Amino acid sequence: MTMELRHALRSTSTQGRELIRSLARTLDDRGNESAVSTNGIAELIAECAVPGETFIVGVTGSVAVGKTTFCNAIAGHLRSTQQIEIVSTDGFLLSNDALNARGLSMRKGYPESYDRGLMSGVLQRLRWGPVRIPGYSHRTYDLAPELDRTISRPDIVLVEGLGIGPGIDGRDLSSHMDMLVYLHASEQDLETWFVERFLALWKAAESDPRSFYARFRSLSEDEADAFARSVWTQINLPNLRDSITRGRDAADLVVQKAADHRLSLVST
Repeated sequence: MTMELRHALRSTSTQGRELIRSLARTLDDRGNESAVSTNGIAELIAECAVPGETFIVGVTGSVAVGKTTFCNAIAGHLRSTQQIEIVSTDGFLLSNDALNARGLSMRKGYPESYDRGLMSGVLQRLRWGPVRIPGYSHRTYDLAPELDRTISRPDIVLVEGLGIGPGIDGRDLSSHMDMLVYLHASEQDLETWFVERFLALWKAAESDPRSFYARFRSLSEDEADAFARSVWTQINLPNLRDSITRGRDAADLVVQKAADHRLSLVST
């Protein structure tokens, strides 16, 4: 492993430093990039977890980079030996009504659209006892109290989503975590994946009038594609450049995702 990669995997926690040692033992020296799988990352996280304690891992990166899929893969690999929970930061978004009232409906996903006080409190309580996790529905694109759940001191918590890296206000919610993983991909690939996801939800809404995406069913497929690209260009791309990429500088692990979804660890 190169010295540059060691610096890219910097961490202030004992567990984070142990992760670096684990990477040094298990990865070949391949210059500035080392191929890795979600199973490999899962094993490294498991090595860092201390029995009897809750190990908290943040996973952030752009909209549509695949944070949920990444976390599901890690959790699937570890569930036979670890009690593991996935917490989405979507549940800490302000409700659509609150966003509209504050004039933030077009800035959903930006730092100011989250209840960062609530998120901070939940992150701090995860280690000590039962804590209620707010639910969110991608079908209605809003908070969903019926999806709230309570978790109690699991071995590992994967906190995935936006809003957990350093904010413009100087607050860094990843300070409540033991490890921060940043998923990186090219802007071109991210736009492609975002449009593909939007169109999949748009098509599914044809038979689901309650879906948030049902309002776009009057568009032709070409119009829906163009609309999705405008959302990416006007909302998600500026958020990525201005806010989300701050998480890369704070991350203990930076994972590059290629167009074919192959993963590699990269130095910064």
